[in-house]
Amino acid sequence: MRWTHYLAVGALSVSLAACTTSPTGRSQLTLMSDEQLDQMGAQAFAQYQQELPTVGGAPLRYVQCVTEAVVRALPERERSQNWQVKVFESEDANAFALPGGYVGINTGLLHVAQNQDQLAAVIGHEIAHVLARHANERASTQTATQLGLSVISSASGMQGAGGETMMAALGMGAQYGILLPFSRRHESEADTLGLTLMADAGFDPRASIALWDNMGAAGSGARPPAWMSTHPSHGQRIGGLEAAMGEAMSRYERARNAGRTPNCPRP
Repeated sequence: MRWTHYLAVGALSVSLAACTTSPTGRSQLTLMSDEQLDQMGAQAFAQYQQELPTVGGAPLRYVQCVTEAVVRALPERERSQNWQVKVFESEDANAFALPGGYVGINTGLLHVAQNQDQLAAVIGHEIAHVLARHANERASTQTATQLGLSVISSASGMQGAGGETMMAALGMGAQYGILLPFSRRHESEADTLGLTLMADAGFDPRASIALWDNMGAAGSGARPPAWMSTHPSHGQRIGGLEAAMGEAMSRYERARNAGRTPNCPRP
């Protein structure tokens, strides 16, 4: 069909305009500048602080201690950022890291991550998203997908109820065929990179498996099939961690031998 030609040309033009490589060697579409992403990260962090109360004292010192140890294992550019850490009062077992150097941990997560190594698995995973520029890639992929659907709509002359039905079907295909798989790919990549970061920082990477077991036990309700989920299934996630564990353990031993032995007392 003629509209597929337009879509292919448009997608190729966008891809050639902004193609980068992730830390694992995977090709990425990144349309936004680092400055734009850092600004968005700052805005999101400020908004989160407006919506939830922050916690100081021992919980904050604990999270800061683990985060600082992980940050010391980062490449120079990311390590030199002034990383800001906040603990938020919320029972949701949630955590995030944002472009620009922002880390947020909910108090609910501190009940799931039972020691410093498990907390490092979470923080390493979240910082890995920043290191791999996943926010840029997700925003860029959504932009390119919307552009492609607009091209299809204009080039094919889809009008009326029939056209709307077809576009809805194409949108669903884009959601399950492009956007969600990209999210699952990001999560798996962040698992692998996060495992490397925590090991290089001197945290035991084996704790990552216990952490995700805890997360699975803390979850509730029916889960969608893996192909409809934004995250890998529990089995896929554990399998990926186990596959990378040999290299991670070697890095962990090297870090410990080099004197990287973090000691962050849990409150």
